[in-house]
Amino acid sequence: MKALLLMLTLAATLAAGIVLAQERRLELKDGPGRAKVEANCASCHSLDYIQANSPFMNRQVWDAEVTKMIKAFGAPIAEADAKEIVDYLSNNYGAP
Repeated sequence: MKALLLMLTLAATLAAGIVLAQERRLELKDGPGRAKVEANCASCHSLDYIQANSPFMNRQVWDAEVTKMIKAFGAPIAEADAKEIVDYLSNNYGAP
């Protein structure tokens, strides 16, 4: 019984690994600041959030979101980098 349970666990783990390996990484739009977004934002969460939330985000909301990540969650982002990140997000993923 233990051997069967071990085999089933191993099979499930292997299947999950295959599924994750096949997941495509989101490619952000090219532009100034993209590297800062990838380096700073993707270190904590998926970049899918950017694309998923973009219809609701204008410059003011992106600025508030980046500020929240720094102040509430402790993201180690320099002030100049934060401005560049907000510029990139609002220019490429901002609602009109």
